[in-house]
Amino acid sequence: MSDIDVQIPTAFDPFAEANAEDSGAGSKEYVHIRIQQRNGRKSLTTVQGLKKEFSYNKILKDLKKDFCCNGTVVQDPELGQVIQLQGDQRKNVSTFLVQAGIVKKERIKIHGF
Repeated sequence: MSDIDVQIPTAFDPFAEANAEDSGAGSKEYVHIRIQQRNGRKSLTTVQGLKKEFSYNKILKDLKKDFCCNGTVVQDPELGQVIQLQGDQRKNVSTFLVQAGIVKKERIKIHGF
């Protein structure tokens, strides 16, 4: 054989970039607003990534009062505290967080359908 280098392609990991972002390598910390489908037409909105210095219960109380929905604060072992609201409140929550000065608009990521 000759001196030709044969390069064998390695397995491509499509989630490597996403995992690198979540590992804290970047200086940006995002607030993630997601929707989860329950049963039928019922859905659940989750808010994660708020700073620990904020009182989650006070934010939840204001969200529930403004949007006329029920909600709770759930302690997750991986994600920390997560706010859950009934219904599809993604746009409402993002505008509320920006207007209240809790987080900047650039730091909000809205996930869902």
